[in-house]
Amino acid sequence: MSDNERAIDAAIAAEEDALLRSFSEEPPYMEQLLEIFSGKTGWVSLVMMVAQLVLFGFGTWAAIHFFAAADPLTALKWGLPAAMLLIMSLMLKLALWPVIHVNRLIGQIHKLELTALQARERNLL
Repeated sequence: MSDNERAIDAAIAAEEDALLRSFSEEPPYMEQLLEIFSGKTGWVSLVMMVAQLVLFGFGTWAAIHFFAAADPLTALKWGLPAAMLLIMSLMLKLALWPVIHVNRLIGQIHKLELTALQARERNLL
C-alpha cells in the first residue's frame, strides 16, 4: 500500500468517524416532537393536535362549571362531559406517541445501514 492510499484511507476513516459521531446523539426531545408535523402525514398529526386542543379547552371549561356547581344534578350535567372531553383529549395526545417512536426507529435503521455500508467498504479496500 502506497503513502497516497494510506492518506486516502486515513481521510476516509476520519470523515466516517465524524459522520458517526454526528449520528450518535439523539435529537433533543422537542425536536423529535416537532418532527411529527413534517413529512407526508404531518398534516394528520396537526389536525389531531388541533382537535386535542379544542377538546381540552371545552373539557376544562366544563370542569370549571362542574366545580362551581351547587347541586348534584348540575354537577352531573357538567362533570360527565368534562370527564369525557378530557379523556378524549388524552387519547388523541397519546395517539401521537407511536409516531415519535417510529421516527426514532427509522433514524436507528439509517444509522445501522450507514454502519453496514462502512463495514462493507472497509472490507473491500
